[in-house]
Amino acid sequence: MTDYNCDIFVTRTISPQGMALFEKECSFRVWSGPENEGPDQNTLLKEVQNCKVLLSLLTETINRKILEANNKLLGVANLAVGFDNIDVEAATSLGIPVTNTPGVLTETTADLTWALLLAVARRIPQAHNYMVSGKYKIWGPNLFPGDDIGLGPREQTKTLGIVGFGRIGQAVYRRAKGFHMRILAYDPWVKDMIQKTEGVHYCDLPQLLEQSDFVTLHCNLNQETRHLIGREELKRMKKTSYLINTSRGPIVDEKELVWALKNQIIAGAGLDVYEDEPKMSEGLASLDNVVLLPHIASASKDTRGEMAIMAVRNALALLKKNQAPNTVNPEVYNTKAYHERNL
Repeated sequence: MTDYNCDIFVTRTISPQGMALFEKECSFRVWSGPENEGPDQNTLLKEVQNCKVLLSLLTETINRKILEANNKLLGVANLAVGFDNIDVEAATSLGIPVTNTPGVLTETTADLTWALLLAVARRIPQAHNYMVSGKYKIWGPNLFPGDDIGLGPREQTKTLGIVGFGRIGQAVYRRAKGFHMRILAYDPWVKDMIQKTEGVHYCDLPQLLEQSDFVTLHCNLNQETRHLIGREELKRMKKTSYLINTSRGPIVDEKELVWALKNQIIAGAGLDVYEDEPKMSEGLASLDNVVLLPHIASASKDTRGEMAIMAVRNALALLKKNQAPNTVNPEVYNTKAYHERNL
């Protein structure tokens, strides 16, 4: 295959900062479908055969069939930190580097985690809707009482449990210190680091769930973490506690979460991600003890712009047959399949 419609195919429009880099460096084409949709598998299969590099979003499934459709595909640049939408094992076996955009969205995601936590605990959306609907007539002591986050009037200390203590988990921890919270963390991969970190206590997941007033999830999605939080885990949590998820939807068994919320097993939840996104489990949207967002954890103008720039730079490096700076499968560069593909 030697004839291509473009150097790089972009599965949906990205931030202008990234598009400007493309315009200077290569030929590219952007999928022209509706902004609130993405290309289906048939479209991806067709388009990947007519480009040298694929720039994808986390909403597109890049499976082996897609990867095998072009035996000269130089790489896949994913505009996201997570890359569970891509069959990385297949890509590696085929000699295809896969890149992501790590680090840049850490602080923005931590900010949104706290926004969700505060919103659900203090019932901010309900109070807003009450106000704009004209129902507010007079202040009253029973008007939308929520839960304290940090020190209450008697200086009771609340406990925050952080599941996953990577970049984002650590950023959430730094913010929690300002609320004078007791902080627990669970992440067996970095247990030693957590134990050496001042102001945070390592404990196993069951103990974290039992002791925390707020549980926030920041782990990668893999076979070990899928449905990490299910019925038994929810039953371990305090009835007054809240669950926050800005990581990946399938880490929580969403149907069991609906059960727990309906039956007041826990007090509430704040979600930015969903198990079968964009669908929600039946009954979730009708609950009044949840705050639900459309996967916007990284959605600040600056962060989305930097993510686009990073993804484009990765894509351009792949196009030039250079080792991309954010390759998630760096071992691919030493494989026979990679060298044959890049002849």
